[in-house]
Amino acid sequence: MVPSLLSVRTRSLSSKVFLLGAIVTFAITLYTFSSSYSFRISDWSSIFSQQPHHSLCSPEQWSSGRWVYSPTSDLVNLTSPEQALSLAGFEGCAADREYHWHLGTDHEEFWDRFPKVSSYRWLPSSQCDVRPLDGAAIVKDLVENGGWLLLGDSITENHFFSLSCLLYPHVRATPNYTENPYFDRAWQQHLYLSPSSPIIPEINMPEGFSIENTPLVSFRRVDLLLNGTELNTLYHSSAFSVEPTNLDSQDPGSQYTKAESVFGEDAFWSLSPSEYMPTFLDSPPDANYGTLVVSTAGHWTTTTLRAFRDEDAGEDAGYGIHNVLAFFKVAMRAWAGEVQDAITKYHVNGGRRPKQVVVRAYLPGHENCHNIFEPTETITPWANLWYNWPWIPDFNTGFQDLLSSSEFPDIHYLPIDRPGRLRPDAHASGDCLHLISGAGVIEGWSHYIWHFVTRELEQKDLM
Repeated sequence: MVPSLLSVRTRSLSSKVFLLGAIVTFAITLYTFSSSYSFRISDWSSIFSQQPHHSLCSPEQWSSGRWVYSPTSDLVNLTSPEQALSLAGFEGCAADREYHWHLGTDHEEFWDRFPKVSSYRWLPSSQCDVRPLDGAAIVKDLVENGGWLLLGDSITENHFFSLSCLLYPHVRATPNYTENPYFDRAWQQHLYLSPSSPIIPEINMPEGFSIENTPLVSFRRVDLLLNGTELNTLYHSSAFSVEPTNLDSQDPGSQYTKAESVFGEDAFWSLSPSEYMPTFLDSPPDANYGTLVVSTAGHWTTTTLRAFRDEDAGEDAGYGIHNVLAFFKVAMRAWAGEVQDAITKYHVNGGRRPKQVVVRAYLPGHENCHNIFEPTETITPWANLWYNWPWIPDFNTGFQDLLSSSEFPDIHYLPIDRPGRLRPDAHASGDCLHLISGAGVIEGWSHYIWHFVTRELEQKDLM
């Protein structure tokens, strides 16, 4: 009779070692065949390691810093639009859609903001260990480790334009809006490695990568992250129910009747994950993305989602904004599930390249922004209740709470909005929501996202 494993009585050091080896082998085999992912040494080593992940600079540490005055030029006033580039430390910008608007030079009467608006830099917490912002180094990482696919509204387009300046002269942009002004704001925009970039000899090109055809950074206008059909289906589903705004005035016997459509007449641009995830997960030469960067909240209003508009609720209650927020949470859970499932399937089917999603906290606007000429030390309280701005922190918190679950291991929330909330002076000339490229706010997003995906996640994978 063969004795059971539990009844083995080890009599020597060699038999103990053999027994330990058998147990380890069995555990590895069990883990390998029970996991939906292929086995990785880093996964096994984490079983033994009880040490927590030590962050080089968490999003919270990054955001707990301050703006410091750090002028880079002796220029005392702006006399030509081109001077804004050197003030910002840019050599140029590859993208050309609304070029002077993005740089804040489209209206000469606002030039008095320069050079001060471009003379501040963000100093994160002293706990942070972050590389200096370096456009050439970012380009090298985008080629070797995967590019960025940016999804969001016009604020994300601000981000794309800023990147086209930060990475210049190592990138070129398409489409050319100067030659083709008929392309609208929803048209996809790309940054490609410039064939004349001096750093090309230093880059290890991935298999199949094409300098001409493989984008490094792309922008798609996707305001709500799900398309209209998907959102209407969720609205009418049992997963979502509308809560009365004023419970005291409701007839207990009455029931809320859902509208035929959740949408009003406000224009929006959006796509389904079933449309953009295949692009994100594609391989060279068509795509080489490693990071999906998304941000949403600005168009989650009671005018876009008109079914939730409640005039009786009044301005203080945002005319029913609490139901928009409740619907947002349901929709973002559906979105996160679909995105995570797509990434999981990619790996199960043999995909080996890292694929991660970062959600950037949405940045609301500022009141009276064009009369403020320097950063603030604290976030200014709201004097008015414009748009959905006062409630955007609630949308951000809802999204962050959702993604804190282990259910979505490849989707990471980055609460890095505080630096921007301290910069009422950094807005474009036409409104108090959009931002100037070169003022440091948007460049800070790129700086931290670059750090996060190349250092924080890389270090976490090694634990």
